[in-house]
Amino acid sequence: MKLIGSLIFAATLSSPSLGQSQIEYPDAIEIRARDVGRQLRCVVCQNQSIEESDAALAADMRRLVRDRLLAGNSEDDIISLMRDRYGDYVLLMPPVQGNTIVLWAGPAAMIFLFLLWWVVSVRAKPVQPSVSTLSDHDAAKLAALRNADL
Repeated sequence: MKLIGSLIFAATLSSPSLGQSQIEYPDAIEIRARDVGRQLRCVVCQNQSIEESDAALAADMRRLVRDRLLAGNSEDDIISLMRDRYGDYVLLMPPVQGNTIVLWAGPAAMIFLFLLWWVVSVRAKPVQPSVSTLSDHDAAKLAALRNADL
């Protein structure tokens, strides 16, 4: 009897939560919510949108986006609300401003510095002569070797 009770208890724990009901949103709201969700970063996963993330906080953020859209808020209002709540970090494409200029200019600056280094290093190398000159003694040895093979 204890075994049956334990199995029922284990099955209850392993099943999806029965207390939480999934809210069905209209298709138009769902499409708009996914568009907004792709623009917002999961602050737990840090490099995924809230639509891609499995984190509990991302699920809460998705629900908030859908509830706000259902209430009549625009996409810009929701993104503004998320920026106020989580800062610019929540945006997958941060705006170009003073504190994010390194994010936007950094890769171009690194490429420029690499190319500058490459040009300077190529120019700094001494030019090697294509044909080495032989001393008279070495030239005589080479001529002797050539004549010996013939």
